Amino acid sequence: MTAEWIVFGVVVVTALAVDLLVSAKGRNPAVWSAVWIGLGLAFGGWIALRRGSEAGVTYLSAYLLEKSLSVDNLFIFILIFSLTGIPAALQRRALFWGIFGALVMRAVLIALGVELLERFRWAVYPLAALLVYAAYRMLRGEEKESRFVEQQCALCESWLARVIPIEPRLHGSRFVIRKDGRLMATPLLVALTVIETTDLVFAVDSIPAVFAVTRDPFLVYTSNVFALLGLRSLYFLLAGVIRKLRFLKIGLAVMLVLAASKLATGDLFHVPPLASLAAIASVLLASVVASLLFPGGTKACTHRNQIADVKPGTNGCEECLKTADSWVHLRMCLSCGKVGCCDSSKNKHATAHFHATGHPVMRSLEPGESWKWCYVDRIKLDEKPLPR
Repeated sequence: MTAEWIVFGVVVVTALAVDLLVSAKGRNPAVWSAVWIGLGLAFGGWIALRRGSEAGVTYLSAYLLEKSLSVDNLFIFILIFSLTGIPAALQRRALFWGIFGALVMRAVLIALGVELLERFRWAVYPLAALLVYAAYRMLRGEEKESRFVEQQCALCESWLARVIPIEPRLHGSRFVIRKDGRLMATPLLVALTVIETTDLVFAVDSIPAVFAVTRDPFLVYTSNVFALLGLRSLYFLLAGVIRKLRFLKIGLAVMLVLAASKLATGDLFHVPPLASLAAIASVLLASVVASLLFPGGTKACTHRNQIADVKPGTNGCEECLKTADSWVHLRMCLSCGKVGCCDSSKNKHATAHFHATGHPVMRSLEPGESWKWCYVDRIKLDEKPLPR
């Protein structure tokens, strides 16, 4: 077993080093997604050669389950970077360290989970119930999940703001800066901490699901790691289309329910690894195919006729300027041109203007951004970059 962990460690460290090197030179997300998936499958082949075909299939089942569940992270990444205003060039840095932190955190959680199941056999039942609840939350809790992420991304309300002062402006790729003698966090660090916080929630769901496939710590952890390693490339590959997979969350919820059933009845029925793999692959394939065959209607804004050709009358939030309380992230009302501070500020004057007037559509005034947000329909109208 020691030799297996050494081989695994060398492969992962090498992969992370290559990932850093390639990131510095630019990358093709499609190619590198294929590379990471190929690496995960190749490691499964090595396990099959070393331990036998059953262990190889078990690893592959756990890997496919983790990879499928990790896709749900992509929805959250999109929301986090949208709310914190992190440009694509810096998203790679936040995701790299976010995923690196997730690898460490999951090692601790998996070790605790294995110890728990070995000491208390009855623990499978609360873990199975947790998976059923996770499936329900995946289907019904999207709005609550979004509100949680929105609160954590708000620079003035994030738990990080209670630990360290936050500078609302980005400073290149730096997570912290020193300003006026004080150490301050940048929005990039806020995005990183929200990535880690939400991954903790995902890990509490996904790790018990993998325990339904195997309780071998080596297979559980390695499948988790290889599923996460390619997540950054997968995000840049699928960010533009992930929301079109409308049945994906249903498929993931079904996987969680199946995992809960297998975990709870494991002492009564033995499900062969190949059957587990077939079930996971079938559910995933069915959800993707159904999304492609029945795309559904695209959500559209119904308030475009209220957008006027207006320009900002000030270079800051109109209400904040009255009290000398400046803010850098601004939104402009596209009905009357009023400029307000965004929801990352303590005052949220842009949203307050909507509630006071009912003017539904506002535009970001951030450099390099032109997206418009409809408060009523809760939808972005466009995200075409402005010329710099």
